[in-house]
Amino acid sequence: MRAFIALIPPAPVGAEIDDFLEPRQDALAPRGDWRWTRPEHRHVTLAFLPELEEWREEALIEEGMQWAARAQPVRLTLRGAGAFPDPGAAKVLWAAVEQADPGSLQSWAQSLRALSSRAGARVDGTRFSPHLTLARSVGRPRAAGHLVQALDTLHTSSWTATEVCLVRSELGQGPGGTPRYAVRHTWSLR
Repeated sequence: MRAFIALIPPAPVGAEIDDFLEPRQDALAPRGDWRWTRPEHRHVTLAFLPELEEWREEALIEEGMQWAARAQPVRLTLRGAGAFPDPGAAKVLWAAVEQADPGSLQSWAQSLRALSSRAGARVDGTRFSPHLTLARSVGRPRAAGHLVQALDTLHTSSWTATEVCLVRSELGQGPGGTPRYAVRHTWSLR
């Protein structure tokens, strides 16, 4: 199965994102050049697992429980925006994740990728950059400097991340050909 380990922002933060984006979406990208992330799909990926054999899921959950017993919660805020790979030819628009304790999420991502690998999952090795995807370009990369500038004023309330989720991703199985996500397990931090 295709899966990822992620932080899911709490509902009040999700509502703040909705309130911020609602007046901007149609004004900024009215021609359908961008597909905005559905509210229920918003997350901060810590480890992407393009291939996790279902029989290895139990070992991954057990490894994750041991990690969660040692991990400290971290205070987070969404503040600012950016684009991957760059604003001149963007495929993804994202909200930046600000950490009260810089480096915490990088440490979490490194640990979660390592334990996923030990559990037998294939792990994506892309450099970790904490972000929450707001939109993806439809088709080709697009100039997005004006979008990044308009989205850069995003600033949510802070929240404490106290749990991490293992999420199954089924491409094209959701509404309008979007992915379908299903939380398979939630690890509560001590």
